[in-house]
Amino acid sequence: MPRKTTRKRAPRPVPLGNAMTRRIVDMVRVDHAGETAAVAIYQAQQRVFGALPHKRALTQTLHEMEMGEHVHLNAFNDELHKRQARPTALIGLWQPLSFALGAGTALLGEKCAHACTEAVEDVIEEHYQGQIEELEAADSEPELLAMFKQFREDELGHRDTAIKEGAHDAPAYPLLTGLIKAGCRTAIALSEKI
Repeated sequence: MPRKTTRKRAPRPVPLGNAMTRRIVDMVRVDHAGETAAVAIYQAQQRVFGALPHKRALTQTLHEMEMGEHVHLNAFNDELHKRQARPTALIGLWQPLSFALGAGTALLGEKCAHACTEAVEDVIEEHYQGQIEELEAADSEPELLAMFKQFREDELGHRDTAIKEGAHDAPAYPLLTGLIKAGCRTAIALSEKI
């Protein structure tokens, strides 16, 4: 008797009919860009610290954080596909810029790499919180809302790790984190629309 094969069903497309649905696509697009950038930052920092035998523990921590960001990125890849939406047109720019940010802060030292993580995660946490509030106010997309809440908690964990590891001891900490936060906010604003 032939064996029945179970095929994975393609996700049901979400129509782009109303303003809230379009807004949700913007949210998914920008979050996909942010997770892509986070992966690139952690990969670059691992490349720098991985070459130093006495930084194995740090490299392992960065690897674990990167793996968490991959989970987020895969979820947003699925959401883009489900909603028949495209990533930001700027994704090809964000990847190398994020890699350069990760490598640059790592080359400045461990504390600067942690300051980078704290700054990025501060902005991302604030961004997720805004999206959570929008979805709660609209009483819309409960699964996406739960995902945003979980991912926000994950990002807070990364931020807390960076602070514990000495982010605030980085040279020129206020200037460094201020510049990184401004860059993140600019990238968010552009990625939502382009």
